[in-house]
Amino acid sequence: MTERERDTDVVVAGAGAAGLAAAIRAADGGARVALLEASSTFRQGSNTSMSTSMVPVGGSRWQEELGIVDDSPDVLFDDIMAKSKGAADPVVARALVDVGRDLSEFLADDCEVPLELLTDAVFPGHSHKRHLCVHDRAGRTMHRHLLEAADKRDDLTTIIPLRVVDLEQLDDGWLVRAESPDGTEQEIVTGSVVLATNGFGANPERVARHIPEVRDGLYFGGDHSLGDALDIGERLGADVGFLDSYQGHGSVATPHGVLVTWTTMMNGAFLVNANGERFGDETTGYSEFGVQVLAQPDAVAWLIYDETVHERALPFDDYQQLIEADGIRWAADAVSLAALIGCDEAAITNTLASVSAYTSGAETDPLGRTLWPHALETPIAAVKVTGALFHTQGGLSVDGNANVLRNGEPIPGLYAAGGAAAGISGNGAAGYLSGNGLLSALGLGFIAGRTITGG
Repeated sequence: MTERERDTDVVVAGAGAAGLAAAIRAADGGARVALLEASSTFRQGSNTSMSTSMVPVGGSRWQEELGIVDDSPDVLFDDIMAKSKGAADPVVARALVDVGRDLSEFLADDCEVPLELLTDAVFPGHSHKRHLCVHDRAGRTMHRHLLEAADKRDDLTTIIPLRVVDLEQLDDGWLVRAESPDGTEQEIVTGSVVLATNGFGANPERVARHIPEVRDGLYFGGDHSLGDALDIGERLGADVGFLDSYQGHGSVATPHGVLVTWTTMMNGAFLVNANGERFGDETTGYSEFGVQVLAQPDAVAWLIYDETVHERALPFDDYQQLIEADGIRWAADAVSLAALIGCDEAAITNTLASVSAYTSGAETDPLGRTLWPHALETPIAAVKVTGALFHTQGGLSVDGNANVLRNGEPIPGLYAAGGAAAGISGNGAAGYLSGNGLLSALGLGFIAGRTITGG
């Protein structure tokens, strides 16, 4: 094509956590940035807004302020590799743990996101309390702060709705083809492109092809996570990786469609199926429990806990939504709990007795759970839950600078972040470590923006 003057320095596709981090950091580095978002409802319906805002950082200033001085990027890296059984991409994992402190201070100081250290629980696979989050543990609150930060940047223009549909590599940059919902097409010439359009969780064909084990599960993520970055990247011959990797979840209240925080499990809750029987060690991780719940009768389970656990879950915005939706049922004893679940009274009585024995140390849980913080007390809370796919963790292969790779080499000026990029969870669902999604989104976005501007 005839050479054209650049319309902007950077085009960022997607205004979730990844895209906003990239756009803001690039603008702060002196670039003119166009941030394109395909969905007009992205503030409510993106994976960022539906998250719990938790980002794991090893060796943050928030930890230091509370006297946690034995955590570090190295320790977090080891936890990531252990959870993924060594399968996570070590280059990307290393880049993300190393950028954690700079990222967290960028969020707090430059973007004015009011971060705090979550101290309620240590999540499965994490050796330290290291998750940074906003006070209500609501992704939409973090998202709102990032959007407000973007609005304050004079060289950052946000265009909604406008979907990036294709890219053409030029001699010194990229031709971006974008499309409005009414079919109007637009071309933008830019020096660099950041693909931050999330994964492919909302694309049933890709889910069935790459992660068939959850093809019939509930999808609990952004409706525009259609695999746009993968489609574009594959046409360019880009490398892809870990397409079978995803974050699942084993406790989405049904039929309410509200996430029940897994901090309940780490504080003593447990799951039983429709027969009143436990079926796994709930503390191994919420991601792998999505499939386990789906494998139970009617693809449901019941989350069982008491007032102590209830109190510890109250700070989570999602849990407040569950209360408002009247999703919690309380039972005075085993008899009423059996009636609530619809199971045999003897079965749930036996399960409760077993849990009591595990808690006291009189018996060892044959399913392998060792974390039983306190004895279950009446009344007993019960929430009907199902398993879900939250977001995919595979995508375009990137290096430690968030550069998309082709035949193992960086494609000049092309970057990917968040669900658009291959993450750090290895294969399947079991390698997902709590916070991997937002760490990959914010971390790779920040790295991309910094790399583009030479920061």
